[in-house]
Amino acid sequence: MRRLIAALLIFLPIAGLAAGAAGRYAGLPGGAFKSALQYEDRPDGQRVAPFALMRRPVTNAEFLSFVKAHPEWRRDRVADVFAEARYLFHWRSATDPGSPALLQQPVTSVSWFAANAYCESIGARLPTWTEWEYAAAADETRRDARKDPAWRERILAWYSKPSNQALPRVGLQAPNAYGIQDMHGLVWEWTEDFSSLLVSADNRNQGDADKARFCGAGALSMDDRDNYAVLMRVALLSSLEAHDTTTSLGFRCARSAP
Repeated sequence: MRRLIAALLIFLPIAGLAAGAAGRYAGLPGGAFKSALQYEDRPDGQRVAPFALMRRPVTNAEFLSFVKAHPEWRRDRVADVFAEARYLFHWRSATDPGSPALLQQPVTSVSWFAANAYCESIGARLPTWTEWEYAAAADETRRDARKDPAWRERILAWYSKPSNQALPRVGLQAPNAYGIQDMHGLVWEWTEDFSSLLVSADNRNQGDADKARFCGAGALSMDDRDNYAVLMRVALLSSLEAHDTTTSLGFRCARSAP
């Protein structure tokens, strides 16, 4: 009975946070977590504080509502420093994504600046890499499935699919153990601290265009080198700048527990 009460006390704050967001967020209890990345100052892992994460990636429909309310983020008005020329280029116009089917697809071709602004507009933030990795470690029944070769192979199978195919709508995948969908197999996702995963700010500011070296740096920074799926995500994020966009990169928001 004491263990049950203790568990409820842990979950109550984050459950209330999720409920307050009308079910759009799933509450994660946090706890000890060892990243696949190797952190010299945290060789034994770290503690993740309780937080809430959007159950699904942000859709084109949701981002459309954002740009209508904040027209400075329309593709025809956004400052060049905040988004490159490919920002929302796949939309029919600055305020029309196109077909109804596109509305329920995850929004892509958005810069980190735009994703961050969207989250701030709804009282949220982008998840940190550790929070994202913590949530993404779960499968449908286990909170940490990373040691399962079959789970890894299922994720890697997504990488072999052609990237020029139309994206499916969000929410088609079964929820993981936390009730979160589409962590793998739909789009890559921005994180709050993407630029500090492998490369120092000094190197980036010097305009180093040698993007190919990020894969090698990622291998040296991996504590679990068999987890190729994580390596690929980190290599991608580390190769980007905050104003960059890609057709396979979207985002979801997070909130800290009160």
